[in-house]
Amino acid sequence: MDKVTRTFAFVFFLTNTSFFLVNDAFSESLISRSGFVDLNVYPIMSDVDSDNTITVNIASTISDRVSYFSLSNFSDQEGKSKLSGIDSYYTEQNIRWKVTPTSPLDLTLQMNFRSGSNNDRHRLGVRWRLNDTPVLSDFFRSNYLSYSINLHAIQFDHESGRVWQMEHVFRVSFPYLSERLALSGFVDHTFNQELPDGYPSRPVVGEAQLSYRLFDNLHAIAEYRLNEYRRSDVNNLALGVEYKLSW
Repeated sequence: MDKVTRTFAFVFFLTNTSFFLVNDAFSESLISRSGFVDLNVYPIMSDVDSDNTITVNIASTISDRVSYFSLSNFSDQEGKSKLSGIDSYYTEQNIRWKVTPTSPLDLTLQMNFRSGSNNDRHRLGVRWRLNDTPVLSDFFRSNYLSYSINLHAIQFDHESGRVWQMEHVFRVSFPYLSERLALSGFVDHTFNQELPDGYPSRPVVGEAQLSYRLFDNLHAIAEYRLNEYRRSDVNNLALGVEYKLSW
């Protein structure tokens, strides 16, 4: 079994585990659990055909203070037709623990795994959910916006411990236009990383996804991507569909 197949199996396991947690939540009155699983497929790319063509996101509250989130990207082999030559992957596994039951701060563990050797990343950090901060919550609620910052302060892998990262995550809905429309995404920028000549000193990776619910759980999606680790075609536009289950 190759690494990509093993990763597909791992994501399948996590998905089934999340559904177990959902079913268990109905019989557990002391803990209110919520979350989602979504599958995104992108058959159309503007510039980089080998960019990720399948993404799976999973989120679940495990207890009143512990939550889980993962994303897994699968990409086509260069030169292969869409969805026929998937040969690489990238996955993030996140565990988050609220400092107190009502705190807008989480302690975080993020473990990244990807194709290739000596390129996994493991980080400890602190996440600030600005929309859950009392002095700011009214502003974010009135603008239908959620926004968090995660300072990945400590990196423990083969890279220098000096490397650190800042992650921004956002979501905004537009009920005054349509209840079906939403914009979400992230921006990561990494500092003190040793990179070959020609790379930016603080490379940025980001995505912004515009989603429109067609019916039931099916969405049409358009996703703008920025990846400064690529030395050509830094920008990419992906079009596709998303199937999302929420609880």
